[in-house]
Amino acid sequence: MNERIRELAGQALDQAVPETWSTLTCEQLGRFQEKFAELIVKECLNLAEAEQKRYASISHRNMSECAVALGNFSLLVKDH
Repeated sequence: MNERIRELAGQALDQAVPETWSTLTCEQLGRFQEKFAELIVKECLNLAEAEQKRYASISHRNMSECAVALGNFSLLVKDH
């Protein structure tokens, strides 16, 4: 896992099961997984919104510009 993923996992555990990390029940593990997935989706949406703002000023949209935007977003998510 990269550093940001470790940070998100720690944040998810802190929010979902702050009482303990050592003995997770199935229910607690499910809450952790749900919170962790939610945080990852939020991170991806933040990247998408930032990329959308970068391309909002383009007056003539065409397929190559859309391809660039999607390519950039893919790279941002992979690198993040």
